[in-house]
Amino acid sequence: MSTATVVHRKEKTAALVEVCSVRLGDTWFGVPITHILEIIGSSRPQPVPLAPAFVGGLVHYRGDVLTTVSLRQLLALPSNEGAQAILVLESASGCFGLLVDSVGEVLTVSAADHERNPSILDQRRKALFDGAYKLKEKLLVMLAPERLDPMRLSQAQAD
Repeated sequence: MSTATVVHRKEKTAALVEVCSVRLGDTWFGVPITHILEIIGSSRPQPVPLAPAFVGGLVHYRGDVLTTVSLRQLLALPSNEGAQAILVLESASGCFGLLVDSVGEVLTVSAADHERNPSILDQRRKALFDGAYKLKEKLLVMLAPERLDPMRLSQAQAD
């Protein structure tokens, strides 16, 4: 086996990314698994009076209180009255939860199938999305977890 063949295989492997698929309505989103600490199924966060609209509420998490971010509110979608799944994400300012309708499977996607955000996308969505992966049966819109951090969202609203 030649050295060129080995290098080519390593480059091909490096171009693969593992993402957790989550659903919100009829749309599938992806979150890089490197940012996910845990998935909490069917939970109803406690509302926080006077909190910004994107705050989905508070939940108990391993002896702490975890602030959740409602992806539905961020995208101006109608609220979901049923229980939602929570992805516990890690950020520079600590952990937070992301409320989604349901969690799908972990997918391995290729960087070759990634498309950047379209130029016609409004600024609010451009700030939340990190392009999309073209899959055989659906489009997987990538979320940028660091941009969903409640502290960052609060600062963005204040600006």
